[in-house]
Amino acid sequence: MQKPTNNVTRYTLGILLLLIALNAFGGGYYGIAGARNIPVEWLQSSPFRNYFIPSMVLFVVVGGLSLVSAILVFKRHRLARKLSFFTVIIILCWLAVQVAIIGYVSWMQPATTIAALLILFLTWQLPKYGA
Repeated sequence: MQKPTNNVTRYTLGILLLLIALNAFGGGYYGIAGARNIPVEWLQSSPFRNYFIPSMVLFVVVGGLSLVSAILVFKRHRLARKLSFFTVIIILCWLAVQVAIIGYVSWMQPATTIAALLILFLTWQLPKYGA
């Protein structure tokens, strides 16, 4: 029988991963569509001339991994813990590179960092499922 705390951990982790996925899908779509009202000058010190490629990475890699991780967590899949760890590393790397290139420009950067650290903690608490 599952401990009630394991269910709280699992559902909280899954919901946080879904929120990160939704945020990444929204931000990625916005950038792919042209990132209106976002200064292209922010990309001066980067290898990018526009937001298309970074937005594709945000949408596919960050959003996709977060969504798949959430699904595996909800299903108690045996790979849920490993993929969640990998996903949170990707999220934190994305944020570090973003801040290094464009600087601190939004409250979403520290909010997402806090969510990622909470995901890391919850993933650590997540029981291992199956063999």
